[in-house]
Amino acid sequence: NVSNDDNNNNNDNDDEPIMTKAKYKKNTRCYLLPDQMLKWFDSFSRTTKPIVSQRANQAYLLATASIYDAWVRDNYELQLWQAYLKMGTEKKHWAKEVVRRTKQRDDITNTRFIQKKINRLIANIAKANATIIDFQLQLIDYWSHANSDAFAQRIAALIAEKEKTNQSTAQIASSAPITTTTTAANATTTANTYKDPVRETVDRIESQILDYIYKNTSHVKKMFLGRIQLAKAEMEEFKALEDFEQVATPSQWNIHLMLKSKVKLYSTKNKNYGVATKRLEYDILPKFIDKIDFSFKIDESVVGKDEAQAMYDQMRKTTKDFRTQAMTLYVQSLAREHELLSNEIKRTIENFPKDNDEGFDAEAGYASFKHYHELRRKRLNLELEQSLHFLEVSPGRPVEQFITELDVLLQNLHNISTAKQHRNIPSSSQNENPPIIIRKKKNYGRLVKRLRYKLKLADTILRKSDKSKVFHLGKSIDYRKKSDEYMEKTKAYQCLGVNDPLPDLIRRTNKYLLDLRLAKWISQKQYEQLSINLNDVELAHLYYLPKTHKPGTPLRPIISSLKHPTTKISKFLDDLLRPLFDQMSSKTTIISGFELVKHLQKWSHNNLRQETLFCTIDVADLYTMVPQIEGVLSLKKMLDHLKLKQMGGLKIETIIRLSRFVMKNNYFSYDDQFYHQIRGGAMGSPLTLTMANCYMFFYEQQIIKQIQNSGGLYFRYIDDIFIAINWPARHLFKQIDRWNHFDENIKLSENIGSTADFLDLHIENQDGQLFTTIYQKPSYEPYYLPFNSIHPLHMKKNIIFTMLLRVIRYCSTFQAYLDEREKLRMALMVNKYPNKFIHEQFNLVLLKLKIDQPLTYINYNNFRQRIIHSPVKETVPVDYGKTMFIHFTYCSGMKTFPSKFHAIWNKYFGQSPINEVVPVLGTRNVKNLQRRLMHTRSINIDM
Repeated sequence: NVSNDDNNNNNDNDDEPIMTKAKYKKNTRCYLLPDQMLKWFDSFSRTTKPIVSQRANQAYLLATASIYDAWVRDNYELQLWQAYLKMGTEKKHWAKEVVRRTKQRDDITNTRFIQKKINRLIANIAKANATIIDFQLQLIDYWSHANSDAFAQRIAALIAEKEKTNQSTAQIASSAPITTTTTAANATTTANTYKDPVRETVDRIESQILDYIYKNTSHVKKMFLGRIQLAKAEMEEFKALEDFEQVATPSQWNIHLMLKSKVKLYSTKNKNYGVATKRLEYDILPKFIDKIDFSFKIDESVVGKDEAQAMYDQMRKTTKDFRTQAMTLYVQSLAREHELLSNEIKRTIENFPKDNDEGFDAEAGYASFKHYHELRRKRLNLELEQSLHFLEVSPGRPVEQFITELDVLLQNLHNISTAKQHRNIPSSSQNENPPIIIRKKKNYGRLVKRLRYKLKLADTILRKSDKSKVFHLGKSIDYRKKSDEYMEKTKAYQCLGVNDPLPDLIRRTNKYLLDLRLAKWISQKQYEQLSINLNDVELAHLYYLPKTHKPGTPLRPIISSLKHPTTKISKFLDDLLRPLFDQMSSKTTIISGFELVKHLQKWSHNNLRQETLFCTIDVADLYTMVPQIEGVLSLKKMLDHLKLKQMGGLKIETIIRLSRFVMKNNYFSYDDQFYHQIRGGAMGSPLTLTMANCYMFFYEQQIIKQIQNSGGLYFRYIDDIFIAINWPARHLFKQIDRWNHFDENIKLSENIGSTADFLDLHIENQDGQLFTTIYQKPSYEPYYLPFNSIHPLHMKKNIIFTMLLRVIRYCSTFQAYLDEREKLRMALMVNKYPNKFIHEQFNLVLLKLKIDQPLTYINYNNFRQRIIHSPVKETVPVDYGKTMFIHFTYCSGMKTFPSKFHAIWNKYFGQSPINEVVPVLGTRNVKNLQRRLMHTRSINIDM
């Protein structure tokens, strides 16, 4: 039997229910994170074994918590709209929130609008109910099999119950008030006369989950209640105004009309003053004050680090003091405005006509107006409370305590690493023991300086190679020669000598943005987002990466423009335009070799023959060869193709103007000279990739049509093209030569045969059978993150996971899989990974991929196809309003910092609405050889 508190069968059974992921996933709230929930349930039953200590119950909790959360929130919202509907149909008054959305007070329109909302919420609730019952069936089925077969009758009843769920949901939801006393158990399941131990356990889990959800959504309940109260206050105020209108004298009504605009202004000022006062109390500054930052760079090669740090501290203090004074003055000015308006309204009301006028009874009007004004004040106060919803809790004191405890934690962690260094040092009182030999710590900083000096003495440049990322040594004279040849070949750069274009570019960029703002082409918010902060801008610089995998080691130009004056505009435009390009070109572009594997498999079933040719084409110098004007016009062509009139609040003409400004203002420095790019886009500018892709998209349309009409396969990744076609080789060569004449700026170079290497994928046509495996360039070196490096262990595990997953996806035969797996094993061992650790991780990868048996010649293809066709997790855009990133420099002493940080966070903010902000910890690595030895600027920077 199953006890009320826990299930005694705590076995790791393979028959355990697999909780499929719910489709209710929105932005993950902090209280729905697994660690947070399990910790609460652990503390919920201190005297007994936690009810979710069993894996099956725990899986149920983790799979359903977000569904229960959505169910609770949808019920709250449902009752809000039901209250609005009742108010409109019975009281003949439509809430301002409804009128604001429909723009009408028409009964039919507003009823339809609200009913649509209600129907959607009821459908969501019904769906959640059905999903929860599905999970309950899985859990009951599991425990029934684990204990006895006596529950088949109960399961049949639940199945029948599920079919009735959709019909009963509307009645359940409409009858429940906004209160935490009604549990989902009553809403999701009907009452049953028979209660078996398994059912009681499931009900107890459900009850505890709901207690937890209600506890963490109390502020949501409060918000919806506040909206209902506000709507009722608006209705009462409106009715009082109608009554006043019936009895008011002409002079009283005129004063009311005069006062109306002042009260409206007072409402705004009252909100602003209330919010600002709370911000000052909680030390949460508005953006226009918070973004003020007094800082400048100090040359640490001249000024000592300690002295420089003291200056930086002084800057921060100056900034903080200024912000405090600015905020105080801001609140004072709002208080004065509030006071003046309040006094003026008060005087007007005190002088409100009370005596009879021209035969009218003024007393009734005065009493009615006084009642109306009191209701208006009540409504204004409720609106003020609603406007402060973002400040539900005072963070001041908890934040200070949190920071203090965090400082102590960091100090202790650093002291631990220091103590470890001195632990083995013998004291003078232990002379009788043999002395311990302590190796002298190497001065790596001194070694790095020597290496840099020798590189400079030998006139040698150290770079990481393109693609393979291994170190490459090259003579400075060779770099200069190849750079000159590249600039001469592309004719994309104009030398400006030693005249620094940065000051003029800053002035022109800010003026251009201001002109757009004054002409109302961009909003004030966009102007502030894109304008340049003089203390945070620097000119781009050019450097080259050697292509060691190609003959003659050509160079790839990279323009580093992170703080270039036009980078903000470039990134802003790219964020707008790149999703549009991805949408437009989704059928003919790929972003990885894995995508090509899937398309090739599907195509080869009916089209691959012995004579099928594979062709890879490279587009020469795409970024620099695309003309700037034509490139910008291709962006407009894309927007026209998608039939868009505006995007992101900007007209198409504004987007094109900004794009042209970015493309025309690419300046950079190289080898103590300044240059202006007059052709193409800068490699490193976000917008350049999207522009080049758009240009290529419209160029390749004729080619795509020709290939697809012949039953072929065509895909492109930026400047690399892959074609599979059943043409004779001579005909394919002839067509490529013809394509080379489509556009003088696009030059194609091809490789044709029965085998092809595209990205990291090797493809072969083996007598009409498709064979694929991993492709490694001739310059490939088996270097991964060394196992003994100071990096978190999860990063090393992730390397093994991603590399072995790629092996399974790419290798079409079991023998190819074995070969590549052993190559990976040897590469990892070269990088000091223990063989036992590698073996364990290989097995864990298979388990994560739900492969519960060893791979063999017989089952390999079935498992591989299952992995290939399993859905790829989509990247969810980060909501920076609900996610806070915290970076720390990782070292051996900081291994326990993440868990201890979250413990302190939960201690101070676990029961606070602030907890809906999810803190995400990221590691910042210490300086490695690449960062210490390599510099991409022409001017030496002392590290």
